[in-house]
Parts: sequence; C-alpha cells; structure tokens
Amino acid sequence: MRPTDLAREHGLSTQAVRNYEEAGILPAAARGPQGYRLYTAVHAQALRTFLALRPGFGHGVSARILSAVNENAFEVAFRLIDEGHAALLRDRRTLDEVACALGDLTAGPPADPDSLSIGELAHRLAVHPATLRKWEAAGILRPARSRAGHRTFDAAAIRDAHLAHQLRRGGYPLARIAAVVAQVRSAGGAGPLEEALQTWRARLDARSRAMLTGAAELAVHLRLS
Repeated sequence: MRPTDLAREHGLSTQAVRNYEEAGILPAAARGPQGYRLYTAVHAQALRTFLALRPGFGHGVSARILSAVNENAFEVAFRLIDEGHAALLRDRRTLDEVACALGDLTAGPPADPDSLSIGELAHRLAVHPATLRKWEAAGILRPARSRAGHRTFDAAAIRDAHLAHQLRRGGYPLARIAAVVAQVRSAGGAGPLEEALQTWRARLDARSRAMLTGAAELAVHLRLS
C-alpha cells in the first residue's frame, strides 16, 4: 500500500501518515525501488489502532502505546493502558464524591442562623477552629468580619464550609476543594451544578467506550504484529 491508501481511509493527508511513521506510531516502512514507502496491513492496522485509542487515551499516550508495541515493548504498552484505566477510575470516584457531597449539601443541614462565629461553626462540623482558618487561607471560606474583627460566617459561608467538610472527608486536597466551592459560588448554589455533573459523567462514559474500542483495535494489531 502507498501512503495515499492509508490516508484515504481516514481522511488524512499523506504527510500526516508520514509524520505518524516518523513518530514511531507506525512501524518503519520498507522502500520500493524508487524510494517510495511501502505499507502493509500491519501499518494500516497500526493507524486504525492509534486513531481508535486517541479519543480515550489522548494523542500523547496513544502514540507512546503504539511506539512501545512497534518496539515489542509490550509491558510498557500494557502499563500505559492500565494507567489510563486507573486514571479514569479515579475520575469516576471523584465525580461520585462531588455528587455525594453536593447531594448532602442540597438535602442540607438544619436551617442555619443568620451567621455563626468560627467557634460555633467549628463545633457544628466537629473540627478545630484552626481547620477553618486553614480553609480560609486556601480560599475555600470567605468569612466576614465583625466590628471587633472577629470572623462571622453567613449562610453562604456556612454552606461552603459544609461542602468543604464533605469533600475533605472524601480525601480531596484543599486546592481541588477550593475549585469546587468556587464553582458552587459562581453557580449560585449546589443545584445548578447538577447539569454540569451529568455532562461530566457523560464525558467519562464516552472515554470508557473509546477505551474499549481502542483496546479492540489494539488486540487486532497485536495479532498482526
């Protein structure tokens, strides 16, 4: 097969096919009498495999997987695949934790007063006041100040503290909690984030399907290699 034969199947340019070979995604091609590249069914399947893996694993990791297979470094390729699935599982668990925390928040603690002091809020959450100060330093909490300079937490700040407490119990780092709380603030509460969570879950499902499709093509490639 010529470069144009491989390119035509996927709507690629012949230069893109050559670039994939130079990157190690395709095995090195033999050359004809006039120096033209000669591709085989193995090259065609390698290209199909790369393009199938890319939606689930990304361009860089997919290229590394194919390069490893082409060098017979199968353990390296399998490890990259395992790491991709492990990362997807971590993302799913993160999504579940966020959804659970937001669900708890929507269900809500008992009706809050207009404001709480740092000691009162710490007591409600069963944490030390120093923990709340640490969350404030991380940008998670934004308490107001009384005339005497004491921290006061209004309903929104109490909500943020409850959410942070739930996520912290789930093992979230403070930087990620701050990002989630910022989303809740910008959305005006936890309710509007439900659509975002559904979109997030749909993206994860799409990645799972793409990984399965890529794995099927890789299995074919391994049989041909």
